[in-house]
Amino acid sequence: MIGHEFREFVDRVMDHRAIDQNDVNILQREILADTVVTRDIVDVLVALDRAVPESCEAFSDYLVALVVDFAVWDNRPTGVIDRDKAHWLVTTLSAGEGPSPTARRIASEIVREAEHCDEMLLAFAFAKGASKEAGAGYRVLLAS
Repeated sequence: MIGHEFREFVDRVMDHRAIDQNDVNILQREILADTVVTRDIVDVLVALDRAVPESCEAFSDYLVALVVDFAVWDNRPTGVIDRDKAHWLVTTLSAGEGPSPTARRIASEIVREAEHCDEMLLAFAFAKGASKEAGAGYRVLLAS
């Protein structure tokens, strides 16, 4: 369930069409500090990343860390991106007109962090446009 403060935050950011460092601080320290992150919250934040034309680097960094922690460590099975999680992540990260740079970073970081990752997310993370750094890590994984 998405709380009232979170909804107001999203509405305000959408009205201003920007996310600045102060917004990130409020989100991190006040709105989501004591909140159990859910798929719904992740879905909204990823959509916000795509919808807001101006966002600071801190928002991207926070979103990447939040989604990686949620998908890899806070969600059972721990450390594993199974078929269900991979399907949800690919759907969320690629919605609309395709993944944003932050969404691609999220996918790459999840693949890097997880102990096991379903091939659906692997294929998405290393598809055309994926970072060269992530691709280098993938080649190392394949060589192992």
